[in-house]
Amino acid sequence: MALVRINAVGNDPVLHNSPLPVARALARADRGDGPAMVMIHGFKYLPGHPRHCPHRHILALHPDDLPWRSPSWPRQLGFGTGHRDEGIAVAFGWQARGALWRAQARAVEAGQALARVIAQLRAQRPDRPVHVIAHSLGTEVALEALHHLPRGAVGRLISLSGAAFRSRAEQALATEAGRAAEFFNVTSRENDPFDFLFERLIAAPAPGDRAIGHGIAAPNALTLQLDCAGTLAHLDRLGAAIADPARRICHWSSYTRPGALQFYKELMRRPASLPLSTLQRGMPEQPARRWSRLVAPPQLPLALPFVQKAS
Repeated sequence: MALVRINAVGNDPVLHNSPLPVARALARADRGDGPAMVMIHGFKYLPGHPRHCPHRHILALHPDDLPWRSPSWPRQLGFGTGHRDEGIAVAFGWQARGALWRAQARAVEAGQALARVIAQLRAQRPDRPVHVIAHSLGTEVALEALHHLPRGAVGRLISLSGAAFRSRAEQALATEAGRAAEFFNVTSRENDPFDFLFERLIAAPAPGDRAIGHGIAAPNALTLQLDCAGTLAHLDRLGAAIADPARRICHWSSYTRPGALQFYKELMRRPASLPLSTLQRGMPEQPARRWSRLVAPPQLPLALPFVQKAS
């Protein structure tokens, strides 16, 4: 296994804490088989920052607790085992701190740097599938990259609580690279307050546009609402057991929920076992309405004897 740490500096990709050219580092990491997985963090991270560096946190094999504990994305996605079929893990960092609108502008530049990394991976091994998983504003980085890549460059793109507008995602999926990719829009009503703030702090590309937490319309896209009982039951029938939500508000449950990252691992490592068409069948037709989780009455345990008898 090789974990290659790359950062976007403007629209250029550079290695994290190394003067080695990115192309050479990717070539050195190209041992054995397996897919390439590009992992992209979201808002508030900054490579090299003592408290907010993603390479010491979610993108590390052994994350530090800074400032909070997180599962290791690379390890949960199947890296670090020593098997020859692990593939290549690319931890992609970018400057995501500061005002939200500034970070969104930098996400566009970072997306161009990401496209160059993916193009290098494809040139190096055209037979190796390249998948992308991104959280929050990292989805903007991934969507921008699709505008600069040819058809077939990206296999599956998994967006976790993506901070992006619906029209932006649909335009990216209409590009050459986007039409050939499969887009998994992982959402939850736990993320409603964050979607609401995003829509008010960032100017929408079109009147009435909304965040992708409300779903998107594209034949190669699937919205997975992870706090929906119907969605979880459907995934469980397919062998993906994901824990029920534990909070009413959470921006990180799309990867901290037990079973979630293991499900994404299966999506990227064994796509033939979880085809998009199979996942689409059995899913609720529309995501639940915004705020439906926040205003729902609490679920109390049925502990009283007369209630148990009545049931």
